[in-house]
Amino acid sequence: MTKIKICGLMTPKDIAAVNTAKPDLAGFIFASGRHQISLSQAMTLRKYLDPQIPSVGVFVDAPLEEMFNAIKSKAVSMIQLHGSESETVIEKLQQQNIPVIKVFKPDQIRKTQADYVMLDSGKGDGKIVQWQDYRNNFSQPLIIAGNLNLKNIKNAIKAIKPQFVDLSRGVETSNQKDPQKINEIVKLVHQL
Repeated sequence: MTKIKICGLMTPKDIAAVNTAKPDLAGFIFASGRHQISLSQAMTLRKYLDPQIPSVGVFVDAPLEEMFNAIKSKAVSMIQLHGSESETVIEKLQQQNIPVIKVFKPDQIRKTQADYVMLDSGKGDGKIVQWQDYRNNFSQPLIIAGNLNLKNIKNAIKAIKPQFVDLSRGVETSNQKDPQKINEIVKLVHQL
């Protein structure tokens, strides 16, 4: 069974939709952009999030202290690195027993000691990745992202056979998380 992460949660309504749909991971974005939230917002949202759903903090070249604070606050239990972070940063996080997801653009893949590898078209730019052009040759679990939605998710999973898919924009309507889309896609992915 493929697992699913819903990312870019910003409101109690988003959390309610995720609690109903039961994805495998939920993501809070601390990096700048339209889904950015503060640590205090993430802490509040985490209180409402189903305790069975681990939360991931998404960072881009953030200071280690900022990431450690997010973990210590219990807002998140995993860190996703979306920038040019070094293997040293990954190692320092892992030394504190923090699971790490390292994100690569498909044309910039390199070997990593991260716990998970994620392929994404970019920083939430909505570009479609041609998944059939890539092979899942990673020893770590693979997460794919990049303008995935109800129309293309089956083909993406079939093409590359990832362990996880990550959606944000693909479960939105008018730039807001859509509970119906979240529910439909979680149900669909869990059947694949």
